[in-house]
Amino acid sequence: MNSKYEIILYWNQADQIFIAEVPELAGCMADGQTYQEALRHAEIIIQEWLETAHELGRPIPQPRGKLMYA
Repeated sequence: MNSKYEIILYWNQADQIFIAEVPELAGCMADGQTYQEALRHAEIIIQEWLETAHELGRPIPQPRGKLMYA
């Protein structure tokens, strides 16, 4: 997949897992035991998020590139 959406990856100490958030797509996030796994899962979830939004007729935000607050 060639997603243009920003993905923020970080370690969650409490759950002992990597979290991948996609701030441009509301509620779009994934996790994984490794950094790479969280990234792979995020790419899958982005695609599913976009497909679901399309099926429901919801607006799909255009990727903005690097966000100022990240």
